[in-house]
Amino acid sequence: MRGLARGVFPPGFCLPGRGGRMIRLRGHLICLAPEDATALIGHLDDHLHLSRATPGCLICDITPTDDPMVFEMIEAFRDRATFDAHQTRVRGSAWFAATRGILRDLRLEEIGD
Repeated sequence: MRGLARGVFPPGFCLPGRGGRMIRLRGHLICLAPEDATALIGHLDDHLHLSRATPGCLICDITPTDDPMVFEMIEAFRDRATFDAHQTRVRGSAWFAATRGILRDLRLEEIGD
């Protein structure tokens, strides 16, 4: 697995938001078959648009790596409540249904005091 080459944050980015600690989710989406990668790419623009429009979303990026079956993911949300709202929306989305079989090697971090 490759380390994160992107996802460098500007100064102050990791300060907690109002009302709680910032939530950051990062890692890799790992496709087991070429069809998984095709499904991910086919639903990616809509997923990114909807995720970035979620109130409290600070960043949402999914980018390819050197391996066509592995994608790097990073998301950050103002606080736990906004992250939970995002997760609820995603669970009912076409993106989630289409990418259900993709492995998610992700780390959740709470950042702040």
